[in-house]
Amino acid sequence: MQEVRLGNKIISTIKLAFPIVIGQLGVMLMGLADTIQVGQMKSQAAESLGASGMAGSIFFTIAVIGLICLQIISPMISKSVAENNDAECGNLMRAGIRVALILSIITIFLIAMIGWNYDLFQQSAINKELTLPYLVLIAISVIPTFLFAAFKSFSDGLKRTSIAMNITIIALILNVIGNHICINGLGPIPAMGLFGAGISTLLCRIFMAVSLGLYIFKSASFTKYFAHMGSEHHTWVLEKTILKVGIPAGFQGFFEIATFGMAVVMMGWISSTAQAAHIVAINMASLTYMMATGIAAAGGINVGTDIGEKNRAGIFVSGNAALLLSIAFMGICAIIMFTCKPWLVRGYTQEAEVITIAVSLVTWGAIFQLFDGIQAVSLGLLRGLQDVKIPTAITVISYWGVGIPLSYYLGIYGDLGAVGIWIGLTCSLICSAALLSWRFYARTQVIDFNSLQVED
Repeated sequence: MQEVRLGNKIISTIKLAFPIVIGQLGVMLMGLADTIQVGQMKSQAAESLGASGMAGSIFFTIAVIGLICLQIISPMISKSVAENNDAECGNLMRAGIRVALILSIITIFLIAMIGWNYDLFQQSAINKELTLPYLVLIAISVIPTFLFAAFKSFSDGLKRTSIAMNITIIALILNVIGNHICINGLGPIPAMGLFGAGISTLLCRIFMAVSLGLYIFKSASFTKYFAHMGSEHHTWVLEKTILKVGIPAGFQGFFEIATFGMAVVMMGWISSTAQAAHIVAINMASLTYMMATGIAAAGGINVGTDIGEKNRAGIFVSGNAALLLSIAFMGICAIIMFTCKPWLVRGYTQEAEVITIAVSLVTWGAIFQLFDGIQAVSLGLLRGLQDVKIPTAITVISYWGVGIPLSYYLGIYGDLGAVGIWIGLTCSLICSAALLSWRFYARTQVIDFNSLQVED
């Protein structure tokens, strides 16, 4: 009976995760489009790649806290659906919008502070000249990005995952076209290089937020969730709950992204070529990681439903299904990356020195794929359990206790260079995967359905 249930859960997880994965992939492909199209520029390609990597690292290092915080809404909504509480779903949607706007203001301020103190990163003059204008544009895009995340968490929690997926695909196509025009120029529009890519990305993120928001609030299929919203919402109870659970979860992502962001900085200490190669290789790994987070989101939604149904066995099965899917998918990606790495790298850049370093880095990227998927999905499952404190401590230990020191020792202090930095990153992911997957199974055994807390 358990095998049948696991098989059914795997199928249902695939159906739920596929649109989320495509949506996550679409968001990531926007950054990939910027990287590829900037990397093909006739002048300053390597410098622009490094600048886009620095700006992207700053953006995601800070913004990831808010993005993951807003993802907490999905399992909360799936739980409310399982309890037949439509009004709570609508209240969570409205609370999510308020939280998104609050976090947007804080995130933009933090990015601005980093931009004003950019010299602390000790990057080259050309890197600073290219990075800061691009950083301004993507900082502004925080507002539509967070609003879209709030809307998406609402529709995903209702298991209407294809809506955000379709909007994201349209935005991706528009971004590629916009990049081509703004980077290279067309007619009266001048060639703006990396800054042009930032303009295109900002406009597309605005399109995504407006489109999904209008669909949700204008579609008759969502009306029932907004018809009878309870007065309790006006006491900011739900906003406080989202922030209480979401902020620690967001810091889990922060510690991981900050580690990879620090890797970009350390690569800049080695050379602009090493930094450009790192950006190429990490973009490949990030693509598969975003798809793993789609599986993680689906697993967290299923866990939320199981909690609403007070089904402990269902939580285990949901976890098994998500982890097995992640292992299978990331294993296939690892094989593809390892066997096709020369051709994949040349799709980003034609500079021989960058290609040589990037190929060696992709080898390690293929190795850590499996562990990256396990830790990402485990975090998603734990967020579905609203278990965030211990997982946050685990991420601190794994990335800042293992990853950063080892990357610095091997890559900067030692003589392994860029490869040494990636060995350190790989070790941090192995540590995180082992501890987080153990945490999920250990804590599921003692969950308290009445309080939605896990016994300590």
